[in-house]
Amino acid sequence: MDSNLDKEKMEETVDTAVETESLEETTEESAGNTEETEINENEKTEEETLEEKLVKAEEQVKEAQDKWLRQLAEFENFRKRTNQEKQGMYNNGVRDTIEKFLPVVDNFERAVAATEDKESSTYKGIEMILKQMLEVMKALGVEEIPAEGEPFDPNVHAAVMHIEDEGCDENVVVEVFQKGYKHGDKVIRPAMVKVAN
Repeated sequence: MDSNLDKEKMEETVDTAVETESLEETTEESAGNTEETEINENEKTEEETLEEKLVKAEEQVKEAQDKWLRQLAEFENFRKRTNQEKQGMYNNGVRDTIEKFLPVVDNFERAVAATEDKESSTYKGIEMILKQMLEVMKALGVEEIPAEGEPFDPNVHAAVMHIEDEGCDENVVVEVFQKGYKHGDKVIRPAMVKVAN
């Protein structure tokens, strides 16, 4: 009987050992699963933070690029505006200077027209100076405003006299008292003219 009893105790011990072993395995498995879960969660967290960092970095690059493009456009506009202002100041300077020289040109033209001896050295000298001044004005972009025989244009002509002449068309310039000049599209001095009505 003792051997039966011993046998039963042994079987119980073996069963308990097997249960304990299986319990330990289950515990180990669940511990392993917990570790794997923790590792997977850590990896996911790292991936999420890396993705967040990547998204933030892309946003920062996009903002920096937008800012750079805006500054580039502003600089280009500034450069164009500065060039336009510089050209405008140059053109204004040319107009102001030529306007001050026009009475001198007028006087040289009167002197050439009034001289009777066209072979004298005085006449030739005055004529050469007048030609030189007109060449300089042309090089600066100054042009004479066409007047005689042209239709009257109040933008470029100043009518100081009107005549009734049936031999002429209406509103046509018949005589120029003082030449007019323009620089580009701007009038430096309008032509003083007589207009037929």
